[in-house]
Amino acid sequence: MRILVTGAAGFLGSHLVDRLLRDGNEVLGVDNLYTGSKANIEHLSANTQFEFLRHDVTFPLYVEVDAIYNLASPASPVHYQRDPVQTIKTNVLGAVNMLGLAKRLGIPIFQASTSEVYGDPDVHPQPESYWGRVNPIGPRACYDEGKRAAETLFFDYHRQHQVQIRVARIFNTYGPRMAVDDGRVISNFIVQALRGDDITIFGDGSQTRSFCYVDDLVEGFTRFMNSTVAGPINLGNPNEFSMSELAELVIGLAGSKSKVTFLDLPEDDPRQRQPDIAQAKDLLGWQPTIDLEQGLTRTIEYFKSVLK
Repeated sequence: MRILVTGAAGFLGSHLVDRLLRDGNEVLGVDNLYTGSKANIEHLSANTQFEFLRHDVTFPLYVEVDAIYNLASPASPVHYQRDPVQTIKTNVLGAVNMLGLAKRLGIPIFQASTSEVYGDPDVHPQPESYWGRVNPIGPRACYDEGKRAAETLFFDYHRQHQVQIRVARIFNTYGPRMAVDDGRVISNFIVQALRGDDITIFGDGSQTRSFCYVDDLVEGFTRFMNSTVAGPINLGNPNEFSMSELAELVIGLAGSKSKVTFLDLPEDDPRQRQPDIAQAKDLLGWQPTIDLEQGLTRTIEYFKSVLK
């Protein structure tokens, strides 16, 4: 197959491209490099099965492909809050343009949605049936509501135009190729630990997250795309850790002498986040296999190589 991946130079996108190429596909990778990096796909420069196109998905794209993975969007608060208007444009206009392409070609399209559609949840863990608790005018809304609007568009195109959709709600994911400056908790903690800086925890350290290693997530992507399920389906690791537990684990694995300090919790930052993955297990036969310690060890080795 010839497969279009938007956001191909990003953290998740570049790992997905690698997997699709290993599976024998041709890949057209599209990215405007706003948060993506050419370094993430540099190793593919001589691969004749891979083509890269610099393009912004807020503008239409006219290509011939057999399937689309739409991953184009800044995904960390530092990046998506830098230009909130562009963030919501990327999510909404990008969805319209990619859905239009899928409709014209009669092909399946995968949407990288997010656990952020659940906001600061009052249901725990979060099943797909939960509608969420999102502040529509807060500093995170450009991303949260952008992704929620994109889901609306996907299901409307599915109902109105019979477009074959796959909507995945992605929970916290980590691994090699995360950006050093992306502001996500795992990359922050690892960089601080390797540099011997204080580990900064926002809040009192009791808030929780669930962390999925990137290889597990990409396996979920491909299983989902190869199914006939529209979704939405949660993809993430249901094992829950507090920020204090994560900080101590990173310090230990990095062999660091960093101390932990606490700062005020940002506005609308969720207190807890844990996926209910019963549907992924039942419908896709998928669940994560890489535990946090194993994944963190691989990720720390990657950051050691880029921080030299």
